[in-house]
Amino acid sequence: MNISLRSPIPRRTFLRAGAISLALPFLNGMLPRALGAAQPDTTTGPKRLILVARNLGLHAPFLFPETPGLNYESTRYLNLLEEHRGSFTLFSGVSHIGYNDHKSEPGLFTGVRWDKIKDPTREHHNTISLDQYAAEKIGGSTRYRNLVIGSPVQWHLSWTENGVPVPTEKRPTETFKQLFINGSANDVAQEIHRLHEGKSILDGFVAESKAMAKRLGSEDKSRIDLMFTSVREAEQNLHRAESWTNTSKPKVEYSVPDKDPDFAAINERETLWYDLARLAFQTDSTRVILLTLGDAGRANLEGLSMGHHDASHHGKDEKKIDQLAMIEEAELRQFSRFLTTMKKAKEGTSSLFDQTTILNASNLSNASAHTCQNLPILLAGGGYKHQGHVLHDRENNKPVSNLYVRMLQELGIETQSFGASTGALSDV
Repeated sequence: MNISLRSPIPRRTFLRAGAISLALPFLNGMLPRALGAAQPDTTTGPKRLILVARNLGLHAPFLFPETPGLNYESTRYLNLLEEHRGSFTLFSGVSHIGYNDHKSEPGLFTGVRWDKIKDPTREHHNTISLDQYAAEKIGGSTRYRNLVIGSPVQWHLSWTENGVPVPTEKRPTETFKQLFINGSANDVAQEIHRLHEGKSILDGFVAESKAMAKRLGSEDKSRIDLMFTSVREAEQNLHRAESWTNTSKPKVEYSVPDKDPDFAAINERETLWYDLARLAFQTDSTRVILLTLGDAGRANLEGLSMGHHDASHHGKDEKKIDQLAMIEEAELRQFSRFLTTMKKAKEGTSSLFDQTTILNASNLSNASAHTCQNLPILLAGGGYKHQGHVLHDRENNKPVSNLYVRMLQELGIETQSFGASTGALSDV
């Protein structure tokens, strides 16, 4: 990068400089934070968090019971989770107040006020997402401070403290490689060289940007201040990454395919993502994961004749709803399987399930109408006093950010607010 200060600064040049800073939060989300390997508590193990995100909701009439409590009358969808009754809580009547349509994706885990996020195609003021906030507090001395992985969706779901989006690693095979495949001696040498080169690039970027800032207006100066913050975060993470370069990765008995599963292979793809998340926790490679399982596209399921998005926009057409249910039932079976594997994974006298806060959530309640009221929010694991079905007013919702505050507190993080919360949800 070579920015001349003797001539006017073209906006295109400025954007190129900015592009570097916009890529930096990927390091903030994916690289190590500390020097040594984590030493989990041999009795119960550390607290962990996984956020499972879906962007097309779940068909409410098939999901929500009419009765609250552990003895709720089961529904078509909850039948698929019956073996876990008592180990999860489904919330009715919670949402991000005022949200509407697909543009709600960026606020799913930040809870930022709707007027700040309603047009993510333009410059907006998002806040830190739940995964990044938790990782800052409990990320610990693991190889990866947190992981942002899964299928692509239209908007970003993970955001840094400065409101900068964190990219998602969309390839499960690459995620497995990052977690468990050791490189050759040559690979290690190249990685060290890359990190040193990265430091050099950042040094040059800081020097040139400071000189450039003297010629900018106040609005642009605030933007470049944001870049400097991202650069400082990136520098810290480059140092952390280098500290892990010569540390062997854990070995696991698990076979991944030679190439990533076809997007239509919903069962194979979600099985792989869930297994990778569990293995990352079992090896204490990370303690915070945001896993996106978005639009399943044209899922490869017997009897299915349309894509997920088309079926979700059913307009109350019963044939489309039946098609949608096939996809959503496949998703819930996979989620149930994940809960089972987490329960079977023992850690001292406890299990991964008991030590992990597991949230399955969507930014939409009814994709057909693009509404965000009464979201499908399911909390599992984590040592909570699960209530089966918590029924709040489905018209006058409680802020889902209040649940986020409760989750952070359960993770041992002292806080009384998050996003647009008005307190801590006391149901669990």
